[in-house]
Amino acid sequence: MSFVVDTLQLKGFVAIADTGTFGKAAATVNRTQSALSLQIKKLEEQLGCVLFDRTGRRVVLTPEGEIFLGYARRMIQLQWEAFSRLREPDIEGEIRFGTPEDFATHYLPSVLSTFRQHHPRVELNVACDLTLNLLDGFALGQYDAILVKRDPQRVRGGTKVWREPLIWAAADGYRTEEPLSLVLSPMPCIYRARALAALDRAKRTWHIRYTSPSLAGTVAAVKAGLGVTILPANMVPAGVHPARDELRLPELADAEVALMKRDELSRAAQVFCEHIVHSLESRGRQNAHG
Repeated sequence: MSFVVDTLQLKGFVAIADTGTFGKAAATVNRTQSALSLQIKKLEEQLGCVLFDRTGRRVVLTPEGEIFLGYARRMIQLQWEAFSRLREPDIEGEIRFGTPEDFATHYLPSVLSTFRQHHPRVELNVACDLTLNLLDGFALGQYDAILVKRDPQRVRGGTKVWREPLIWAAADGYRTEEPLSLVLSPMPCIYRARALAALDRAKRTWHIRYTSPSLAGTVAAVKAGLGVTILPANMVPAGVHPARDELRLPELADAEVALMKRDELSRAAQVFCEHIVHSLESRGRQNAHG
């Protein structure tokens, strides 16, 4: 039997895997729940296997569904890359892009590399800085687009492209002390402000023992046992681990990464922003599922 699958089926399948319900997934892909159910039934019939266990309150992937999920994400990404490359093969121009340093180090190299491969005549200038500095530069017209970390409950605007669970992190064998020793980025830093506000609400005493503007410097200080820090849950390197429960550290709300862009952009910058949003949204959903 031939296997024919379209983008709507793939996106619907991925949305169910990510949200755990047909209702939320239907809203995500702008389909009715009944239409989405029919799409998944047809997909399962074609594949000859059941992709979801529907016995609980939340649907979960079967072992076969787990296998197909990786292929589905790759097929969606390849479709987008082909579309982007063929639609605008000859765009050119200069793009000024700003991003937080840690995000650029961990998530952006392959995203930017793919864009450069497809659009070699575009000159891409990337600057790494703290979010508040990027916002200041954006307001002054220094960037065409920036990625910024933000508190989703307080800051609106832009396009959300990433959800970032935050954790307290410490070195292996770290022993707490009072006041709590902290390793943080210098001001202005959203993670720094988030850490201090959470500790103050919990009435924990603290002092900042080490400051570093880079992720590498922060991690090195934490590994040396100089204190605890805040890290995205998916950026915890070897030698550092989520802080143990006995440290009694307050919970941290998730952060968001959003793309902000100028109202008037060149065609090259528009295509670049579309590429960033699509690539990071796909990676963010995969990250949340994992």
